[in-house]
Amino acid sequence: MTERNVYNEADFLAGYLNLPRQVHGLSGAAEWAALRDLLPEIAGRRVVDLGCGLGRFSQWAAGQGAASVLGIDGSVEMLDRAEAEANSPKIVFRLADLNSLDLDLNSLHVDGQPTDIVFSSLALHYVRDLDRLLSIVAAALAPGGSLIFSVEHPIYSAPTTQGFVEVPRGDRVWPLNNYLIEGERLTDWFVEGVRKQHRTLATYMNSVIDAGFRLERLVEWGPHADQIEAGVGSIDDLHRPWFLLVKASLAAD
Repeated sequence: MTERNVYNEADFLAGYLNLPRQVHGLSGAAEWAALRDLLPEIAGRRVVDLGCGLGRFSQWAAGQGAASVLGIDGSVEMLDRAEAEANSPKIVFRLADLNSLDLDLNSLHVDGQPTDIVFSSLALHYVRDLDRLLSIVAAALAPGGSLIFSVEHPIYSAPTTQGFVEVPRGDRVWPLNNYLIEGERLTDWFVEGVRKQHRTLATYMNSVIDAGFRLERLVEWGPHADQIEAGVGSIDDLHRPWFLLVKASLAAD
């Protein structure tokens, strides 16, 4: 039986495509500026965009002068839209489930050369076997190549029920439970039963290290005061990070 992918479902897409980050592209993603700061020079590099969705980062990378961009996603609906919006011959999109990816990433590049940069935005927390995927990424990268990704922060993904509560003193807190109980989380997000994977911060970091990468930068991202003033998030969001942003690299020969 084919595994469910909510990104192919009309009810899910009706809500998802109206998110600011989908309506406005990268500029609508509150964490984009911080994520962009982690990226190395793009011009002349071969780039892979894992879980590319609508292809907004793929298009941005091509616009920054990437030699080639390979966007991979498991949703036919997402890729149809990405291909319709693509405006560069440097971009190639491929349909593949990151849970069962067995592709030689380099063979899918326009020129067939090793990958320089692998990027992934809010996709790896759907992947069941992260170690396996990272080993594929490491094998595809040229020496000195970079891995930059974002995921839901483990403090965000851990609770059985995600949401702030008010305690007797009047403070609003983010209840944290099941942090060390890793594995699948079912959430209701536009539709019921969206499957994601919770991992601790240590598990994420050790998976990156065990795949042969050197950690360069971690960002536990939440909205800044000026973003809150502009309506991006609320004062509550200063009490727990939304996202974990990671930059790592392979040793150069």
